[in-house]
Amino acid sequence: MRASKNRPTKASSIYGVTMNKNLKLRIFLILGIIAVSLYYTFPLQKRIHLGLDLRGGMHLVLKVETEKLPQNARGDAVLRAMEILRNRIDSLGVGETVIQRQGENEILVQLPGITDRQAALTMIGRVAQLEFKLVSSDAAALQKALVGAVHEDYELKYIKEKKEASAEPVLLEKKAALSGTHIKDARVDFATNGLGEPMISLSFDNQGAKQFAELTQKNVGQRLAIVLDGEVLSAPNIREAILSGDAEISGLFTFEEASLLALALRSGSLPAPMHVEEERTIGPLLGKDSIQSGIQAILIAWAAVFIFMAIYYLLAGLIADVALFLNLLIILGIMGSLEDLLPGTQATLTLPGIAGIILTLGMAVDANVLINERIREEIINGRPLPVAINSGYHRAFSAILDSNVTTLIAAFMLFQFGSGPIKGFAVTLTMGLVSSLFTALTVTKTIFHLFFNFKLLKSLPMLQFFSHTQIDFIAKRRFFYALSLIVIGAGLVSFVLKGQNVYGIDFAGGQIQEYKFSKPPLAEDLRKALKAGGVGDVIIQQFDKAPEIVMLRTAGDTSEPVMKALKEKMPENPFEILRIETVGPVVGKALRQRALWAILLALAGILIYVRIRFKHFDFAAAGVIALLHDVVVAAGVLVMLGRQIDLLVVTALLTIAGYSINDTIVIYDRVRENLSKTKKMSLGELINLSVNQTLSRTILTTSVTFLAVLALFVFGGEVLNTFALCLLIGFISGTYSTVFIASPLVLAWHKRS
Repeated sequence: MRASKNRPTKASSIYGVTMNKNLKLRIFLILGIIAVSLYYTFPLQKRIHLGLDLRGGMHLVLKVETEKLPQNARGDAVLRAMEILRNRIDSLGVGETVIQRQGENEILVQLPGITDRQAALTMIGRVAQLEFKLVSSDAAALQKALVGAVHEDYELKYIKEKKEASAEPVLLEKKAALSGTHIKDARVDFATNGLGEPMISLSFDNQGAKQFAELTQKNVGQRLAIVLDGEVLSAPNIREAILSGDAEISGLFTFEEASLLALALRSGSLPAPMHVEEERTIGPLLGKDSIQSGIQAILIAWAAVFIFMAIYYLLAGLIADVALFLNLLIILGIMGSLEDLLPGTQATLTLPGIAGIILTLGMAVDANVLINERIREEIINGRPLPVAINSGYHRAFSAILDSNVTTLIAAFMLFQFGSGPIKGFAVTLTMGLVSSLFTALTVTKTIFHLFFNFKLLKSLPMLQFFSHTQIDFIAKRRFFYALSLIVIGAGLVSFVLKGQNVYGIDFAGGQIQEYKFSKPPLAEDLRKALKAGGVGDVIIQQFDKAPEIVMLRTAGDTSEPVMKALKEKMPENPFEILRIETVGPVVGKALRQRALWAILLALAGILIYVRIRFKHFDFAAAGVIALLHDVVVAAGVLVMLGRQIDLLVVTALLTIAGYSINDTIVIYDRVRENLSKTKKMSLGELINLSVNQTLSRTILTTSVTFLAVLALFVFGGEVLNTFALCLLIGFISGTYSTVFIASPLVLAWHKRS
């Protein structure tokens, strides 16, 4: 009883004079972060780069000159060139690209919002074949070579780093002494000769280092030419054996040239030269109609979330709304600042990135709901308001931390091993998680402190739709196990029956059709006409300088139904066919493998973290199984509804995985708390108690996030419809699996062990 009487006094010291210094520091920190975020966010057009799907960019068709290769090396040359191109482009930032095989030996590349066209062309087209060749020291042979008599084992070259008027001739051995295939890393450094010129530092792998050491050891005193794509960059003397496995390339480089060359060397040399066959500026992948619909839907979603929080939690809800608004501002500020903080890094906002922001919005709402529900519990238990608020934050902290850390683990693995859209999703998700932690735990608490400081807060009323329930969830577990197995089984049967028709153009490849209309058509009219003709899944792009030309990308051979639909539904706008070509998948075999590894390692990371935090493997395994359950159910139901799996759907499935584990962690946290307080209950009773205690929070957060995605589904337009539908299915499944799958599985495994 004595401790209870002392609590109000302790609270008054927390919110009184002794906290003024801390409060001022937090206010200055928050205001500083807001100011920096505003600076790096506006003007939006300058600070925030849009991806290919939202903005459009450069459209290139590259021809791989396979005829210059031996017959046995031609088969996979285009596929190898595609993977090297993807590595180079991914290394430039998180901007998402389209890279597809077109025809026999062509590659379609679309780059988002390119500002330096020449740098892009140089980076893409550079073969980056690095060779080290010994220079002949025979002056007489060099003189003969200068008048055209070159020995068959040698070649006459000129050193590029010298000025053109006084270029130094050198006689090189034709056979390379060492190739650049064993380069492990290439980076830009600066010469230490006082001039500070950019140069490239190379490091070889173990085999390359051994070969380089042997080469320099045997040829001390001779010159070694560094040859890139047939041009001699330099030919330094070998003064001593180089055993470290490191080398340097110097020349008259600018910093930009050195950076592009280092990137090309890191990603590997192209198997054959390429040249640009076609270059155009193209409109956004989603079409202007879809982008406008998407923006409208996102605004409606945010408004719905803000209104709900304000109505349900009243003042506490308005404080949460301030945090949500600041959360978005900070995310945009981080994106806008990357280019200044990390030169050469460019954060690009794409639809998968927006999916990451939607997920962090859901998690930010979740954190505020957790805090407010905890405060409500403390008030009901008779705590004075200052103590209730302080205790609410304290008790909610572990659940908020654990759910954010597990999602951060997933985001880290996806960024490390993913590519393209997966990497873009991971970047924005990470930014959002860091931001939401700050706004939920620091900003809202500081606002509460300010209210107390100015004596503006006497009570904290909240609405309550859900009273304390006493449902026996564990008793019904077998019924729900069976239900889940039926749904998963039906989804798998649909996958098998539909075969390759399950996959969209991103995974299965398809057709590119290009038409020229008599007058520029509206993307919305085209989409309606094609849908009426039975062609639903189609990517529509228009060229900026020739809007009457339309490029359609579809899965499978759809040229006949497309032309029929256009003639019947748009008779007033005749067209001519420019080309119809088959294209390969956007997501090649290597990219699929990287994505699979990223997901598996993310699951492993979550498994290890949950095992450590909750000290039971049962908790960790049940949580990961529930996560997989939600992803499989969402994909299966989507296929049963006749939708196709494409990159947008994959992004939606990743979003579901992040959201699902968050839900499960909150219940686990309450189980852990109850275990320390209650010794006489069985584990089954404890799990039931914990699920009932957190049920209102589970339903509330799912409802709010569901509301946001529902706006995307209803108002987001045709292209975003499948994406939003997948999220809706996944969020429902996530709530269901948290209550009826993950929690009962913990009990089942505990009994066995």
